[in-house]
Amino acid sequence: MERQKLKAVIAYDGTAYAGWQSQGNALAIQQVVEEALSWLNMGPVRVQGSSRTDAGVHAKGFVAHFWLDKPIPPEKVARAVNSRLPEAIRFLKVSKASASFHAQLSARGKEYRYHIYQAPIMPPHLVPYWTYCHRPLDLAAMQKAAAYFVGKHDFRSFAACSDRPMDDTVREIYSCEVRKSGPKYVIIVRGNGFLYKMVRSIAGFLLSVGKGNEKPEAVCELLESHEKRTARVETAPARGLFLWKVFYRKP
Repeated sequence: MERQKLKAVIAYDGTAYAGWQSQGNALAIQQVVEEALSWLNMGPVRVQGSSRTDAGVHAKGFVAHFWLDKPIPPEKVARAVNSRLPEAIRFLKVSKASASFHAQLSARGKEYRYHIYQAPIMPPHLVPYWTYCHRPLDLAAMQKAAAYFVGKHDFRSFAACSDRPMDDTVREIYSCEVRKSGPKYVIIVRGNGFLYKMVRSIAGFLLSVGKGNEKPEAVCELLESHEKRTARVETAPARGLFLWKVFYRKP
C-alpha cells in the first residue's frame, strides 16, 4: 500500500489543553495527536486541523487530515491511535481522503454549540462542560436575539482582539437558535466561518439578553456599528463551547 492521505473525525475534552494548535509553552491537542500518529507511522506525522479551538474548548466532530507511510487500513487506524492517546482525546472515524481534500480549506461551514445550565445548584459532573447561571433566563428574548445574528454581517463587535488578522470581519451565519430542556439551554450556531472568540461572544451577549441586561434588538445595533467589541459584549467561558460538526461538500 502506498503512502495514504487520511481524514479523521476527532472528539476531545479540552479542559486540560491549551487548545488545538501546537505551541511552545503549553500542551495542545495537536501535539498529542501528532505524537500518537508518529508512533504508529514510525516516523514524523504532521496533522492539519479544520480550525483552531481555544484553551478549554471541547470538540465532538473536529476534522483533521494527515499522511501515513505505513500500509495500515484506515478502519484500523482509529483503534491503534486511540491506544496511545489519553482518554480525553479520541479518534471517532478514519477514512481515505482525496488528494485535494484539506481539513481547513475544504470546509464549507461549522456548527458550534454552547451549553448553559440554569438552576440554583450546578451538578458537579457538568461543571467542565456547562456554563452555570443561577439567574432566571428569558428564553423568548434569547431566541428573538439569536435570530438577528442570521445572515451576512460584519461581526467586528463580536470578535475579541488578538494577534490574528482582523481585516475581514464579515461572516455569514446560516442559523442561530436557543433550545431549552429543563435547566439546560443550548445555543446552536451554524456559519461559513467564525472570528476569534466570536461564538463565545455571541453566547455571552445572549446570556445578557436572557438576564434582562440587554434588549434583543441590541444585536442589530452592535452589528450595524462596525465598531470593535466593547464591554457590552462579554466572552462566555470556554468550558461551555463545543465544536460540534464541520461541513464539507459531498465528493
